[in-house]
Amino acid sequence: MVDNCHFRLIAITPETPVDDEGAKITALLTAGFFRVHLRHPSASRIEMRDIIESVPQRLHDRIVIHGHFDLAFDYNLGGLHLNRRCPAPPAGYRGALSRSCHSVDEVISHSAGMGYVTLSPVFDSISKAGYRSAISSDDISRLPGIPVPVIALGGITPASLPALAAGGFAGAAMLGAIGWERPLPEFSNKLSEYIC
Repeated sequence: MVDNCHFRLIAITPETPVDDEGAKITALLTAGFFRVHLRHPSASRIEMRDIIESVPQRLHDRIVIHGHFDLAFDYNLGGLHLNRRCPAPPAGYRGALSRSCHSVDEVISHSAGMGYVTLSPVFDSISKAGYRSAISSDDISRLPGIPVPVIALGGITPASLPALAAGGFAGAAMLGAIGWERPLPEFSNKLSEYIC
């Protein structure tokens, strides 16, 4: 049995916004997901603002953005996610940070000041064709010594969650398995053990 309040589930939006995205984000957060990451690398600031505003304000502190970091000064967001495209927060930002990492060595060298980091790809990606697993069992065995929570990313499905929790990951982030193109994501039955 997994301590569900310590194994964090994160949903990551697809590259481009989808229909009724605010309702889908609201459904995931209401169902108990820890965070939803607004990824949308090519979305305009206005599109990102509109998505944030389509989610009830009470849930804004569980939304993390991957770009247009200045929006964090306008909304009470859950944080900024740093990556190769946006590697640093804006001047004056004092909120929560997370970071994308692609090796355990990168996790170790970039974990200072992070609330959590994502490590990918753990499995072959569902959403990115040709994006193959690059994390070995030796890499996973190093996780217990890392002082920041490490979130598994890449090819994550509900079926893979028990092994990830047993392997020392602090949570899992999903994109392809969410089903953003379907009317509303419905994970409550498959993920009930992992949702707080």
